[in-house]
Amino acid sequence: MTMPLTSTRISPDWPCQVKTPGSYDWERSATRWLRELIPARYASYPALMRHPVLLARHAQLQVEQEVRVARTALQTARAELPALGMPESVIEHSIKLYAAEVLQLQHIARSVRAVSEALGGRGSGGR
Repeated sequence: MTMPLTSTRISPDWPCQVKTPGSYDWERSATRWLRELIPARYASYPALMRHPVLLARHAQLQVEQEVRVARTALQTARAELPALGMPESVIEHSIKLYAAEVLQLQHIARSVRAVSEALGGRGSGGR
């Protein structure tokens, strides 16, 4: 007799560090992954560590802010970096770095949303 595969459909943005929802210890793996996305000082707040949905909400806000920062850095690099004495090669490298970071952070934000939804935090602002 074969066991059916889980009916849980995982988003393509699901982080590989987090176990499949419903599997043994999946919420603990989600908490560990989410904790890595926020500043270390927040790990000392027991409420965030005890309530994965709250942690997911905070991680989502954190990553959204990081996306904004990276976009601002990207949008202002060409105008502001020359005034700081940066050579053109450094400016071009910085622009590529910020563009890559925006894409990476957007992917992480989608992953956080997927984990948040799986944890039951569907009411996270509809973003």
